[in-house]
Amino acid sequence: MNKTLVTYSLIFLILISLFGFNFFLSLIGNLLLLVFLIPLLIFLILLISFNSLKSKVNTCNQCGTISLGINNTCINCGADLEDINPKSSENLQKPSETTIEVKAEEIK
Repeated sequence: MNKTLVTYSLIFLILISLFGFNFFLSLIGNLLLLVFLIPLLIFLILLISFNSLKSKVNTCNQCGTISLGINNTCINCGADLEDINPKSSENLQKPSETTIEVKAEEIK
């Protein structure tokens, strides 16, 4: 028989008799609880930070440029970002949905 297995078994039996079986069950339960709760805590922190970043994003009513809440004016067109009209933001189309009219000319 393996000497290390016997040694660890004896140490385990001595520790159970000293601290009790309830101690080891609670220790294992707490370790498993930490294994499941730490990823949940990290996920909640990431969710809160994403929502905080999302609240700082501004969309220009004139050109549709998206910027962080650092500037008061649009980087692209210079419009005032603090002057937000709900009617104009509803009518604002996404840049991918807009149509650009191109006039074809014949080159001679």
